[in-house]
Amino acid sequence: MTDFSCLVVEDSPMMRQLLVFALARVKRIQVTEAEDGVDALRKLAAQKFDLILTDINMPVMDGLKLVKRIRADAQHANTPIVVITTEGSTEDRQRAMALGANAYITKPIQAPQVIQKVKELLKLP
Repeated sequence: MTDFSCLVVEDSPMMRQLLVFALARVKRIQVTEAEDGVDALRKLAAQKFDLILTDINMPVMDGLKLVKRIRADAQHANTPIVVITTEGSTEDRQRAMALGANAYITKPIQAPQVIQKVKELLKLP
């Protein structure tokens, strides 16, 4: 039985698979994949998600613009967002958090780190 839906926004198919596999270890999560910010917005228009994981560096619409758009949308304004990126600078982290991200994880990702953050945000044991 799945109680939570998660949207994974990542332009790299390999990285997206990694995240999907990590999330598969968390019981009760249904994962939907999006290739970039525009694809994510299309999916957000059709469905409400309990959690969003997004990369920053993507073509068409980057993750920071996506976070900003999500926070401006009343339906998803309070949805937890985890930014997962190669951008490790303090400045990038502060920008993401200032735009409304709930967490910031730098690549290369460790599955246990992602799982722990997801469980924390969804208040799972």
